[in-house]
Amino acid sequence: MPARSGAKLREYHFLRALGRSAEVTYLYFRDPGAAPLTVEDFPFCREVVGIPKPPAYGAVQIARGIFGRWPLPILNYRSAEMSAAVRRAADSGEFDIIHLDSIHMIRYALAAERKNARKAIYSWHNIESEAMRRYSVTMPSRARRWYARYTAPKMARLEDYILRTAFGHVVCSEREREVLRHTAPEARIEVIENGVDTGYFDGREGGTASRRIIFVGAMDYPPNNDAAVFFANRIWPHIRKRLEGAELAIVGSNPFPAVLALRELPGVTVTGFVPDVRPYYRDALAAIVPLHTGGGTRLKILEAMAAGVPVVSTPLGAEGLDVADGENLLLAEPDDAEGWIDRLVRLEDSPALRGKLTEAGLQLVRSRYDWEILGEKLRATYEGWVREDRRADKI
Repeated sequence: MPARSGAKLREYHFLRALGRSAEVTYLYFRDPGAAPLTVEDFPFCREVVGIPKPPAYGAVQIARGIFGRWPLPILNYRSAEMSAAVRRAADSGEFDIIHLDSIHMIRYALAAERKNARKAIYSWHNIESEAMRRYSVTMPSRARRWYARYTAPKMARLEDYILRTAFGHVVCSEREREVLRHTAPEARIEVIENGVDTGYFDGREGGTASRRIIFVGAMDYPPNNDAAVFFANRIWPHIRKRLEGAELAIVGSNPFPAVLALRELPGVTVTGFVPDVRPYYRDALAAIVPLHTGGGTRLKILEAMAAGVPVVSTPLGAEGLDVADGENLLLAEPDDAEGWIDRLVRLEDSPALRGKLTEAGLQLVRSRYDWEILGEKLRATYEGWVREDRRADKI
């Protein structure tokens, strides 16, 4: 499976589901230094085209983001080569839909033929304006707070336009659908939750546990970076005093320098990219999700549950998932050191509690969040929308 990060995993499984009953052309941004993907990597696609990912946050982009029409997060994905590739694909034949991986790709809906652009479906990984607003009140950097406060309304105006003009939208949670419907009640929106490949993880029920605590996530994603730094510096020393010999493993690709510096703290390991995360879950006491900003829903919570590991999360980290505190995970406020200590000590002291949470987590992901179930829901949704549109055209 070429995909590793949460967003890429979601798109990989979406492509696989759609490819079972449709001819799919996949255009994607190739990360610097990454080998091009092919139809051998994505055998469910008719064609796979990789375009070099454009550099982000250049001086010209920043100036245009401040003074121009497009917000900087959109300009970071501006690529004449991708626009040309989209136009070529649109010109080559009639497509029923154009699926866009997040609203950042709006320029490529506009680059397609008009008859196809009206069939653009956006996959919302989160509500970007909401994430920006949250970012603006949690960041210690004054410059970052200003940037987020300035950018949030620009993103909101763009979201309003997209909601009112696109063919359809897919979101990760019912909460997000309700938020977007408040903006555009007439918008066609379906909830396709984030999921997990339950067959890939060998979930266990209860069993022994070490004192290893893991935080898994892409560490070049600012909310993950900020959460790792805050937790390791502000919460971890207190946990370490109560759980002698406890270890914290921060597992995820491209860690920022501030995350790499956490290696100097007692008991902390920062792995960077790992080819297989399953060994880090094995026998872990808990997987933590200490997020205090951001949006969307966390694939890593579902991944930990599928691996048979109890989860301790902030309420924001578990947002959008059908979970309950004390039933299939434990919740703690991001800055509540005593709360984190209490949850982790309880897990260490009580095999019964670990077993209860593990079993409930496994049942949840297997019955509701398996990618096979969600992929079928996505495929049925798109086919239903296309049929509905064809009937409307005949009237």
